[in-house]
Amino acid sequence: MNDRFEGFSRRGLLGTGISAAVTASTGFGSAFAASQRRKPNFIFILADDMGAFDLSCYGRTDYTTPHIDSLAQEGMKFNFGYANSSSCAPTRVALFSGRYQNRLPIGTGEGGGYPSATLGYPASLPSLASVLKSAGYRTALVGKWDLGELPGFGPNKSGYDEFFGLMGGGISYSTHDLGKFWTHAPDKATDPDGRDPDLYENERPVDVEGYATDLFTDRACDFIKRNARQPFLLSLHYNAPHWPWETRSDRGLPRMSDAHFDGGSPAIYGEMVRAMDDGVGRVLALLRRLDLSRDTVIVFTSDNGGERFSKMWPLRGAKGDLWEGGTRVPLLVSWPGAIKRGSRSNQVAMSMDFLPTFASLAGAFTNPTLPSDGIDLSPQLFGAKPVDRVVYWKTPGEMLSALAYPWKYLKIEKREFLYNLAEDETEHANYKRRNAAMFADLKAKAEVFFSSMLESMRGLPPAVLQSLEALDPVKLP
Repeated sequence: MNDRFEGFSRRGLLGTGISAAVTASTGFGSAFAASQRRKPNFIFILADDMGAFDLSCYGRTDYTTPHIDSLAQEGMKFNFGYANSSSCAPTRVALFSGRYQNRLPIGTGEGGGYPSATLGYPASLPSLASVLKSAGYRTALVGKWDLGELPGFGPNKSGYDEFFGLMGGGISYSTHDLGKFWTHAPDKATDPDGRDPDLYENERPVDVEGYATDLFTDRACDFIKRNARQPFLLSLHYNAPHWPWETRSDRGLPRMSDAHFDGGSPAIYGEMVRAMDDGVGRVLALLRRLDLSRDTVIVFTSDNGGERFSKMWPLRGAKGDLWEGGTRVPLLVSWPGAIKRGSRSNQVAMSMDFLPTFASLAGAFTNPTLPSDGIDLSPQLFGAKPVDRVVYWKTPGEMLSALAYPWKYLKIEKREFLYNLAEDETEHANYKRRNAAMFADLKAKAEVFFSSMLESMRGLPPAVLQSLEALDPVKLP
């Protein structure tokens, strides 16, 4: 066993223990036990900037996502799935560590631009991949990393046997590079000399032709085929539907910057989501063909709330906010034969919950000196009632919140709010005077909790985003 895992404690339920738990909570124990020819595989599918209601099974009507929707039909749909942050890199820190992202410097900023050659996810820390790798799993990350640059950081240094994808926060879907729009005037952002190629095979830059979403699906299927006879973790982290707004037929038309405020539309956004849905369909079809469906736990979710063309209504806010629109995301979990078909859960669930959940289901070791802030969701997956919990968010710009559903405390600089999401999920009715006791309780808990967290990095000034949207030159202060 790797020295960095010495002293880990056994988590989870194994063999007949899991089967007994399933039988007690759902009555599906015999079917579940029959499916357990080996440890379960895990496929974690992470969309990028997908809003809470951007899947047709969550209410989107201008396009359909039949393959992703099938995960809800075959398994469990969460009504209160949340990302750990309202931006991408911090959420990925929480997903990989199973802990609040604010415990690590890389998790205290906003998405995009903070990870660097000197700031990233430390290779010395356990991760979702390294925990499962220590339990005999073959591991791969396909798609977006965004947790630090080579040579100090990278997926292969944090438990992944294989990596194919982008190291940074975003790329052109056709040319697989990104303009340096933070320091270049917009009219220079498409200059070849001002672009950074960002497609890697492990730690080697590669030049591959194709639409990024399809390339990631191709590689995911290849990994599954090569590892069909052993337990595996596949982290399939699509960059879709993150900007730039490009479809399979759009070969990277000239644009003012990759943030692409001069283009895009709901129709283009729909095509990008449908391409990802096609990819999920191909993965599911391959699992059926290889007779792996009943051996495989599949999770689909997003790294934060949606952006310009997403559907968040009636939620308030979007990516970057701590209103519900910035943090609530779709969350589907499927495991045929173990999770009841068409089941629904009101459990508040977050990105950081999946390390303890997967460790439990795999019988993997975790480090007792770094206990997870997340919870093991397997009882809820098997039919147990939701458990009460208080969860927290903190972002640059002096924004923090605490949720003990249905009550939510929110602070933005010096302004404070108390919302009741059951009564008003639009977060416009402030209950802090009507329920002063709850307001005081959640505020105190938030202050105590975040006093133990690292200070947030300085956030990007609003003027930066406003300059991008106005297609004006951008220079960081």
